[in-house]
Amino acid sequence: MKSGWYDAHSAYAIGVDIGGTKINAGIVSRSGEVLYSISFSTLAGQTDTGGRVLEAVQGLLKKLELEQPNLRIRGIGVGSAGQIDWSSGQIRFASDLIPGYQGTQLKKMMEEHFSMPVRVDNDVNVLALTEKRFGAGKGIDHFICLALGTGVGGAIVVDGRLVHGAWGGAGELGHMSVNFQGPLCICGGRGCLEQYASGTSIARRMREKLEAEGIPVEKVDTREVFARWHAGDRLANAIMEETIAALGTGIASLIHTFNPGLIVIGGGVAEAGELLFDRLRQEVSNRTMASMLETVRIEPAYKGNWGGMIGAALQIWEYADGGEQL
Repeated sequence: MKSGWYDAHSAYAIGVDIGGTKINAGIVSRSGEVLYSISFSTLAGQTDTGGRVLEAVQGLLKKLELEQPNLRIRGIGVGSAGQIDWSSGQIRFASDLIPGYQGTQLKKMMEEHFSMPVRVDNDVNVLALTEKRFGAGKGIDHFICLALGTGVGGAIVVDGRLVHGAWGGAGELGHMSVNFQGPLCICGGRGCLEQYASGTSIARRMREKLEAEGIPVEKVDTREVFARWHAGDRLANAIMEETIAALGTGIASLIHTFNPGLIVIGGGVAEAGELLFDRLRQEVSNRTMASMLETVRIEPAYKGNWGGMIGAALQIWEYADGGEQL
């Protein structure tokens, strides 16, 4: 593969979205167009994840060399599962979803290998950049993203900028307690939002209810719970009402804390559809001061298939020269 891909003035960047199952990489334009893309299995626990990311980008550049050998790249943006030390681009903490990933010097490794600027951030933070540029957050300076999937992730945008905190860990909204006497969470706290509003917890709690009533449990996943809920199933309704109460409690607290103009909800749980959003808006209304509520919208996330990958690439313009470039 040739060297010399870097051009500081290029209108294209590489975006990489790293999850526990898949790594998606693409050539993304400043306007959000995905020119080329490639997907690799993460092979978490079977191979070094940092090395696997290098392979994915190399594979993408090989594809580019065949198709458009004269195109140049402004930089590489990465959105990754786990907690990211934003200044160094190191994986500060990663769960067992990606064994051995914690401590990986991802930014340093990639800059040395590809000889171009690299930005690394949490996967929900980069999704918020996609929302800011193309989704419900367009034109909104103050908003919050919640990603309800295997866990619950968050991102906070204030004055048009992502809030990173002291080293990059801000936005762990899934570990905000909504029940101080609730179940113990893996973080050490009790009654965390993640224990009620993640897809994992919804399916687990449904299985527990079925087992308690002596009903045979086969494969009951989150989508099955949603289907039963829409059909009027009593147990599924109880699970979803508890989920909505917890989520409404958390969102009300976020509204009172940040005074946002928008709450964006994405991830697999958002696939429960408009019934979820209708009930959630009611719940938030019941728990929020009227003066704080009147300017807030609660909306589903941008539907693009490559939201995380696009947002990862957008970092290259977002933080160019230390400023906002979108």
